[in-house]
Amino acid sequence: MKILIVEDEPELADALRQSLETEKFLVEHACNFHQALNKIISFFYDCILLDIGLPGGSGLDLLRELKQMERSGNVIIISARDSLDDKLTGLDLGADDYLVKPFHLAELHARIRSVLRRNAPGGRTLLEAGNVALDPDERTATVAEKELVLNRKEFDVLSYFMVNKNRVVDKTSLAEYVWGDYMDDADDYEFIYSQIKNLRKKLKDSLADIEIQAVYGMGYKLVLP
Repeated sequence: MKILIVEDEPELADALRQSLETEKFLVEHACNFHQALNKIISFFYDCILLDIGLPGGSGLDLLRELKQMERSGNVIIISARDSLDDKLTGLDLGADDYLVKPFHLAELHARIRSVLRRNAPGGRTLLEAGNVALDPDERTATVAEKELVLNRKEFDVLSYFMVNKNRVVDKTSLAEYVWGDYMDDADDYEFIYSQIKNLRKKLKDSLADIEIQAVYGMGYKLVLP
């Protein structure tokens, strides 16, 4: 699952990134308002950790942008401001939680898990399509209730397709979701083709109902044939 940290304090942002990566989250960071705005417009995140006071603008304005895009779910405000007005404004704009700095990383992890469970369909984080089910918390996959063995990248690719089932997914969005900021160092998308090829074979061999189809000139789409 992919998390965006919107935080202008480098030491705190780095500590959050390292802590979340140990929990197997894919983490991206934005250090100012405009960087964060570009990221939330361009990409989907499973959870956003949002500071209010940012260079170039307010985190509350980012919440308003997310609300207009109908993507305000799974936002946790992390702020040094312990003001009731700020809390109420943030929650009214769609934030799911408000955590005052300083906080324990263990508490943040618990809040993230709680928000993801609360906003998942039926209160569960299970992703399902046909006879395929993924549990993002446990990072397990099954086909017809039998284990489907995937490596980390294959799991992340499949989870992104299942979140966006029946939608065309372009290569850039998929790469940004799975590989995050490290995509800047990539020369081409050959590694994506390799992951999708392997994933298709595993789905076919396990008699999965779903199929990843190529959409010429656009990308890929997960469908139930």
